[in-house]
Amino acid sequence: MIRACVALVLALTVAACGPKTFDSLCKAVPTPDGCGKACADVNECDRGYYCSADHKCDIQCTLNGTECGGGYACTTDGRCVDDHGMGSNGPDADCPAVNFTPMPKTPSIGLVLDQSGSMFSNNLGTVTRYKAMRDALVGTTGVVSQLEAKAYFGSTLYTCANGAAALTRVPRALNNATAIRTSIDSKTGGDNTPTDVAISDMVAQFGAAPPPAGSPPVIVLATDGLPNSCASGTGTETLSVNAAKSSYAAGIPLYVLAINSSSTHFQDLANAGQGWQTGQPNIPYYLANNAQDLKNAFDTIIKGVISCDLSLTGQIDPAQAMTGTVIINGQTLVYGTDWTLVGNNTIRILGAACTSLKTANNPMVAAQFPCGSVIQ
Repeated sequence: MIRACVALVLALTVAACGPKTFDSLCKAVPTPDGCGKACADVNECDRGYYCSADHKCDIQCTLNGTECGGGYACTTDGRCVDDHGMGSNGPDADCPAVNFTPMPKTPSIGLVLDQSGSMFSNNLGTVTRYKAMRDALVGTTGVVSQLEAKAYFGSTLYTCANGAAALTRVPRALNNATAIRTSIDSKTGGDNTPTDVAISDMVAQFGAAPPPAGSPPVIVLATDGLPNSCASGTGTETLSVNAAKSSYAAGIPLYVLAINSSSTHFQDLANAGQGWQTGQPNIPYYLANNAQDLKNAFDTIIKGVISCDLSLTGQIDPAQAMTGTVIINGQTLVYGTDWTLVGNNTIRILGAACTSLKTANNPMVAAQFPCGSVIQ
């Protein structure tokens, strides 16, 4: 008899792997207690529940129930998955199936956005720098509009008013594009550029409201000029670099986007924000000389920090990882080129496969490992 040895099934969408779809038990009346809670990963849901694509705790089945029907099994976090032909009685008892639901890491991104006067008075092509920044972030095809469900976005607009820093904040949250768009659209002008104050304030926001467990924090700075003091107008380059160093020291890397303004200061900021040490190659910063450059730069930075690491609740023997099969949206990936195992409980999707995972609205990921590769 051929022993069924499928040991791992992964799914990233509300639907299970395979053509069949399953209703949510959360639609039942009365609604189960664990339904509807906000979540970033399965660890934030009650036992027996998974974190759905819209970041709410959900359930399709119970372990001893019959909700999935023939040919499907219920995972420990309440999903129906294809049992891959193992039959209603499951695999051989000596080689039990183990089902996991991996979740991508959801980053927390603080946007620090220049609202100084030059952003409104100078154009980037046919629109002002401020409008180009707005469209690149929260326009119809803006990166925040596209990825708002895959990252906790927040923003701070910064300038000066009456000799002091004027900061307009939107707290970080999932599906936050509308709030950030409203904040940006509420401004029609500005004054000086207190970059050091704005960076330090965003670091303080992360301290006061830390990201959810497992959500890596990031700051993205977009500015069109050298920083200066609200009170005197004098340059504050050193203060801004020190603020970037403090951000990195706090565990929050900072990325720099210079809008139509080239200066060694932006290189210094980028180096400080990434923990650069003397003698190392310079960290790249992003220079946007037109609206398309600006959109491309935001896309590159933000899509770059959207993770392609998929966390597992179980463990795989790294020495046997290459015996596994990983599939994204029906395409089988190549071990070492398209995916690898990090530690013993994280699958990392690589290269073009990572890009496909990030850009797909509802990516379906499946994997199979010989049962002997699972660490019990």
